[in-house]
Amino acid sequence: MPSAVDRTQPSGKTFNSAEIIRNIIIGLTVSFVALSLGAALGILSGRGAFAGMISAGVIALLTSLLGGTRIQCSGPTAPMSAVSAVVVASAYDHILQSATGITADQFINSVFLLSGLLLIVMALLRLGRFIALVPNVVISGFMSGIALLIWIGQIQSVFGWGGHTALTGTVGQNLIVAAATVALIFTLGPLMHRLIGSLAHYLPPTLLAIIAMMLLCLELNLDIEKVQLTGSLGSWQDATALLHNQLPTDFSLATLAKALPFALQLALLCYLDTLLTSLVVDRMGGETTRQDRELAAQGLANSAIAFIGGIPGAQATIRSVLMLKEKASLRLAGIMVGIFVLVEIMLFQDLINQIPKAVFVGVLIKVGYDVFDFKPLQIYLAEFMHQRHELLHNFFSRHDEEKVFVTNRELLMIAGTAMITVFINLNVAVAAFTLFFYLHNKVLFRHNPMRDLMPAEETEAFDFHRTAAPDIENVEP
Repeated sequence: MPSAVDRTQPSGKTFNSAEIIRNIIIGLTVSFVALSLGAALGILSGRGAFAGMISAGVIALLTSLLGGTRIQCSGPTAPMSAVSAVVVASAYDHILQSATGITADQFINSVFLLSGLLLIVMALLRLGRFIALVPNVVISGFMSGIALLIWIGQIQSVFGWGGHTALTGTVGQNLIVAAATVALIFTLGPLMHRLIGSLAHYLPPTLLAIIAMMLLCLELNLDIEKVQLTGSLGSWQDATALLHNQLPTDFSLATLAKALPFALQLALLCYLDTLLTSLVVDRMGGETTRQDRELAAQGLANSAIAFIGGIPGAQATIRSVLMLKEKASLRLAGIMVGIFVLVEIMLFQDLINQIPKAVFVGVLIKVGYDVFDFKPLQIYLAEFMHQRHELLHNFFSRHDEEKVFVTNRELLMIAGTAMITVFINLNVAVAAFTLFFYLHNKVLFRHNPMRDLMPAEETEAFDFHRTAAPDIENVEP
């Protein structure tokens, strides 16, 4: 377990009031992004917008205060929410039909609590260093698989396919609202930068798109389904009732046995999601994450949300990078993100209830776009158009003479990992294809090993720089 001394905090540095105020303002700015994405990801998880928003506040607060990455913003993420949706769906499909005496919500909270405890165990065992062993092709594949899960889920929610209840209102209206939301998110960023310059940093495109579409739908009086927050933080009584209703109560061996497979999947995903993002933050911020301390903080935060009916999260790339670009310099910035989110929930609850669900469908489609790793597919298709004969007749060629190239084997690894992620689960996908990568290179094809994707040049998954699959002896503990 990491010691109480924070080696990520610059020693001997004093902070003036201007720096403190700047970090508070950065926290306020990023809180609107965290609140918007928290609501969308809460809906994606199946637990609702309120669960996602309160989790965005609690997780950001705890991990910024205790984590091993000094400048960061954790909270619900697309991969974590997509897997949480599987947990929620399974609980309501099976737990409610059984006579165990435990409610579906309590079982879900038991899974989330157990996943948090597993992360703390990983930290105690100092497993953070093993993140560098996961090949880039596997990372690319599971990220794209998560994006596919998000897109499939949103299509099902609009059309009512796959056992999902369709959004109320006409399919056409919901599709138009979702498509308009996506278009606004893509266009408002460049437009606002052109109109108001650097001030645009304080007006996140996702938040602006949500507000604009909410106002437009109200003006047009569209009869489509709106968000309904199922919780409240309006008073101390609301908070205590929330704790009472969501508290996990059954820790029998039977319940733990059912919860463990789901908890393992979430813990592994949080491990990958958090530590890969920390590499991005380290590269941009010039500091080194204490990986095991970060895992312990994520475990504590994901355990805490189990007591309030929330959803688990991880260190969030977009929000963390935004804080660094805004020149956050203190842990205070991330702490204030959490505090501001919790305050905003209380202030804006009535307004949030006016947002059409189709708006969040659009937000999540954009989230899926951000998660999907397009670069290797684009490179391969360009190669196929110009070198089809060589690719097909020299199937196992590494193309070492090419500066940037995605080989047949790399593409198959990406596609296989993505498909197993979609149709089975993330744990099987990552474990199976990581094992196959090393078996292929160390045993089956030692004299012609598979390449791995070069970060930045051949893959944008997490957009980080590291050597491909280094030896464990070279990994910094």
